[in-house]
Amino acid sequence: MSSAAPTAPDAAPDQALRLVDQVDRRTRAVRLLAAVRRHRADLLVALIWVVLAGWLTHGLWPDPGGRTLALNPEDQALYEWFLAVDARALLGDFSLLTDRLNAPDGVNLMANTTVIALGIVCAPLTLLFGAPVTFALLAAANLAGTALAWYLLFHRTLRARRLAAALGGGLCGFGPGMVSQTNSHLHMTAQWLVPVIVWLVVRLLRAADPGPTPAGSVAALPTGPDRRRMVSSAAGLAAAVTAQVFIGEEVLFLAAVTLLVMAISYAVADRDLARRALPGFAGGLAIAAGLALMVLGYPLWFQFAGPQGVADGMFSPAYFSADLSSWWAISPLSVAGSDQASRLTTGPAEYNTFLGWPLLLVTAVCAIWAGRRRLVFSCVVAALVMGALSLGPEVVLGGTRTALPGPYALLAGLPVVDGALPMRFALALLPIIATLLVLAVDRALRTTGRARRLVPLAVVATLLPIFPTPLPTAERPEVPEFITGGHWRQCVRPGGVLVPVPLPTPKEPWPMRWATAANAGFGLPEGFFIGPYGRGGTAAMGTFKQPTSALLADVARRGDQPAIGDEQRRQAARDAEFWGASCVALTDDAPHAESLRATLEQLYGPATRIADAWTWRV
Repeated sequence: MSSAAPTAPDAAPDQALRLVDQVDRRTRAVRLLAAVRRHRADLLVALIWVVLAGWLTHGLWPDPGGRTLALNPEDQALYEWFLAVDARALLGDFSLLTDRLNAPDGVNLMANTTVIALGIVCAPLTLLFGAPVTFALLAAANLAGTALAWYLLFHRTLRARRLAAALGGGLCGFGPGMVSQTNSHLHMTAQWLVPVIVWLVVRLLRAADPGPTPAGSVAALPTGPDRRRMVSSAAGLAAAVTAQVFIGEEVLFLAAVTLLVMAISYAVADRDLARRALPGFAGGLAIAAGLALMVLGYPLWFQFAGPQGVADGMFSPAYFSADLSSWWAISPLSVAGSDQASRLTTGPAEYNTFLGWPLLLVTAVCAIWAGRRRLVFSCVVAALVMGALSLGPEVVLGGTRTALPGPYALLAGLPVVDGALPMRFALALLPIIATLLVLAVDRALRTTGRARRLVPLAVVATLLPIFPTPLPTAERPEVPEFITGGHWRQCVRPGGVLVPVPLPTPKEPWPMRWATAANAGFGLPEGFFIGPYGRGGTAAMGTFKQPTSALLADVARRGDQPAIGDEQRRQAARDAEFWGASCVALTDDAPHAESLRATLEQLYGPATRIADAWTWRV
């Protein structure tokens, strides 16, 4: 007679647990697959944006550390340094007044476009792979992320068909101004939070409306005031605004002005809604402002009144004004663009107004065809206001200044406004125009007549000429092995000051790449930044040169060896003490390196060779 083997007391419960775990895994897999199937169209749109953004920036990807954006390499060097400094927050070494540039005074990070939030979020990537990799990733991600965020807003909030929403999102993320600003202006292209802010404002308005509204209204919900929803919307708005301040204040400023103009014009068009919703809406905005100021109060004070802070803008509104004729020109960075059009702006990073006459014409037709909708009216008003402000204090036509004053003249001198470049007001027209096109295409797709095909085809045809081309890139000199190999530690302690020769300047910031490659492990004198070094302590780019740095810059420029006496040596010692320098470094690829080396040896004595650099302890 045989008997079954005894079973362990815990075997059955273990088998049951394993079975439950397998069922849970299968359930999660099924749910994930269902979610992918449900959102496959949205995922496809997102994939298209990612591929397009990668294609536009592909020139950087073979070697981010050895490649640079050819049209604005100076700003790329600056933003890579910003990312390296921001990343030090992960090491517990971060302050709004950094000592890693402009030694010994430092640099106020809030007074500069330092994309602090992006730098901190991407800190692990920067510390592992270097700031150039983070820069290349953000240059592409900002384009794709902005396009996707606007697509979701158009599709989910406006309830537009996917084709219409995709066309609008594509224009918002890859329009001429966005592609142009991608030439190193990370703070201007990181606009993916703007649709979130718009959605939260609309959500707050809907929650504040105490009664039914006419059909077609943005706030059309037949419910009473929802205080819980108002509070949550206000809290979300405060969080989004706070994050955007630490990404790019100028984008937030432009969004706020645009929303203000649209809100006023919408209220004029729908007085009943304004009368019902204004008390709750204003209260919600007050809550959002109060919550945001709890976090932003000190950083904003630090920006304007703190050490090395500036309270005014440093750029001339007259110089950075949009040429009226640039509006119907096509960006040189578009497939139908011409390099001749570049004379209509200040540089390749500011093709903000180059929309082309076909897009302007079709947008006007779409605005008329879309019908008498309050949203259309407010978009048209906002487009006219922001476009007019972009013309600056005096209208420029074809490169010639006219005697006609621009609307911006009414705002000139106002606090905060002075910090914005007039021509960048035109960036707000990308989402405004996109909204008008989305409304028109969506209406056409909901009809059964010829307009169902004609309107989308017309919109696509007007977008094709401004389809972007890949950003030009170029090779850049390698960072010396003295830095990349960590040999700099032999003559300067971490956090100390290294004096590269020649010293960095706003026009030639290349030595800042040394500090970037070392993850900002040491400080530099002078450099490329905004600080209070203008006349009377106003905002200026860079700082005053010390006598020794001026002397070395002259040698690097001309190659002549100056006469060095005791006075120059004493001055060199005083300047080194002023900077708090540990050592001076010169590499063989510096301009007129032999003349610089001879000059430095007269100033500081014999050099010591470390890796590929000549060094002097001071």
